[in-house]
This record gives sequence, structure tokens and C-alpha cells, in this order.
Amino acid sequence: MYANILLTTDGSDVARKGVEHGIALAKALNAKATVIVVTEPLPVGVGHGGWIPALQMIESFDAASRERASKVLDEARAIAEQIGISVELLHFPNAHPATAIIETAKSGGCDLIVMASHGHRGLSKLWLGSQTSEVLADGSVPVLVVR
Repeated sequence: MYANILLTTDGSDVARKGVEHGIALAKALNAKATVIVVTEPLPVGVGHGGWIPALQMIESFDAASRERASKVLDEARAIAEQIGISVELLHFPNAHPATAIIETAKSGGCDLIVMASHGHRGLSKLWLGSQTSEVLADGSVPVLVVR
């Protein structure tokens, strides 16, 4: 049914459920599994009164993002090893998560995206944004949402 599954995570407990579910599904289907972590760039202000960080701050932020992504991917690898499959691990730094997820699914020939949702409703969904909603709306690959 599905041969190439893309799993997304940000390291949260909710995302971990999605990774666990996706890895178990990949094993059951004997499918390839790829786990992706996307880290966004340091927010920078533009225009009047905008904030421009020093180069050292940007480098420190990027290093911390790489370290966090590495830990999240190590956790995903451990989950996969425990279940008995291998996974490809990818980190996309300084990117918009939904865009990177959609592009990775297309370029990698993925036929399913598995991602978690925090289940925000109403105004909190609008204010906080939802990468899951954006992938559902803008992507062309089927998405399995785990809650």
C-alpha cells in the first residue's frame, strides 16, 4: 500500500507519538521510513525598529538548533531500532517546516506523510499556526495525522 513513508517530528511528546506510529506502520508494511526534523531560522525583525541579531548570536542559535535536531533524530533512530527497522534521518535547518516537509515528500518519492497534531482549535490554531494544517492544505501526498 505505502512503500515510502515520511515521518515528521519536532521532538515534542505529541510528535513522538506520530514517529512511533509511523515507524510501526512502516515495519508492518515493509516500507522505507524517513524521519525529518525542520528547524526554523532565528526570527529577525525588518523595517522600522526591526531587530538584527549579531553574527555570533545567529551562529549560536544555529548550533543549538543542530544539536537539538541531532538529539531528536537520535531518539527517532532508537525508536526504529527498538521496533526493528532502520530509518533515514534528515535535518533541514533554517527552513519553514511545512514547505520543507512537502518538498521532501515530493523529491523523495514519498507516498505517505505521517505527522502529529496538537489538536489546537479556534483562535489558538490561528495564532499558533499549524504545520499539519498547512501540509494538509498545500501538499499533494496523503497525510496521516496522529493525535
